Amino acid sequence: MQYRPLGDSDIKVSEISLGCWTLGGLNWINGMECGWADVDEDEATRAIHMAIDAGVNHFDNADAYGNGRAERFLARALGAKRKDVIIASKVGHFPGTAAHAYEAQHIRHQCEQSLTNLNTDVLDIYYFHHGHFGENDCYLDDAVAMMNRLRDEGKVRLVGLSAYSSEDFTRLVPVVQPTVLQSWAHLMDDQFIRPGSPVAKLMAERKMSFVAFSPLAQGLLLGKYDADNPPQFAPGDFRREKEEFRPEGIREANAKVERIKQRFGESIEDLARVALQYVLAMDNVACAIPGFRNERQVQCNLAAADKPLSAEDVAYLQEIFRAG
Repeated sequence: MQYRPLGDSDIKVSEISLGCWTLGGLNWINGMECGWADVDEDEATRAIHMAIDAGVNHFDNADAYGNGRAERFLARALGAKRKDVIIASKVGHFPGTAAHAYEAQHIRHQCEQSLTNLNTDVLDIYYFHHGHFGENDCYLDDAVAMMNRLRDEGKVRLVGLSAYSSEDFTRLVPVVQPTVLQSWAHLMDDQFIRPGSPVAKLMAERKMSFVAFSPLAQGLLLGKYDADNPPQFAPGDFRREKEEFRPEGIREANAKVERIKQRFGESIEDLARVALQYVLAMDNVACAIPGFRNERQVQCNLAAADKPLSAEDVAYLQEIFRAG
C-alpha cells in the first residue's frame, strides 16, 4: 500500500482508504432518504480488520451517516486500533434542533458528539459536509471561526471542505482555508480533479489535496446492475430516487464498462482496479474512499493497490467516458 500526504500537512493516508456511509444503514434526515441498505455488523467489522491488516489507515465518517450510528459502529470495530488510523468526520447535513446545521454552537455540539461516538480525543480531519451556508452565506463566518477554534483547542487536526460544485469550492476555499477537499470523483465525472479544471487549479495554488468519494460510482463501474432487472432499494436508501440506477442509466454505464473489460479484464477486481487507479492517477488526489459492507468488497478494492495505470490506459479511459 502506498501513502500520500494531505496537502502540506504531515498526515499521510493510504491511497485506498474506506468510506463509512454504508455503516449507518437505512436513514432519513428531515424526511429525505439518505442511507444505505442495512449492513451486517459482524461482516463489516471483519472487513475493517482486514483492511487495517492490509495497510488501510484512513476511515471517512460523518455525523449524518445513520445519525451517529456509523461513527459508533466504527469505534466498536476499531477498539484499541484507533491509535493506528486516521479518522475523518463531517458536520453539516444533520441539523438536530438548530435552525441550520452550520450554526456555530451546533458545530461545536456535533464535534463533541462525534468525538464521543468515535471514542477519541481528536478528529484527524473535520469537514464542512457541503457548501450551503444559509442565505447569502449568513452562517459562513461564524462557522469558520468555530471550526478554527476547535482546531486551536486540539479537537480537530485538519479542516476539510466537502462540496458538490466548482462554484461552491471556488467561493468557499478562500474563507474556509481547508487543507483537504472532498467530493465525488470517478470515470463518469472527474470534473473536480481533471487537470486544468477550476478546482484542480485551486488545489495547486493552495497546496490542497483531494479525497475522492464514490470512486466506483456506487458500483455502476463494476457492471453489477442489470438494466432489464434494475435494483429495488429499500425505503431509506438514497439510491431509490437516483436516475443512474434506472434502466437507461444502467444501460449507458454498462456499455462503457464493456469497453473497459475488453482492455483490462472482466473480474470485479479488474474493474475495481481500473476505477480506483484512474482516480489515483491524478496528482491532486490523496486517496479514494470506496464504501464497503463486507470482506469481499474490501478485498476487491484492495486488489487495486500498487497497480497503477499507464498514461496510455488513462487516455483510453478518457476517450470512452468523455466521448459523451
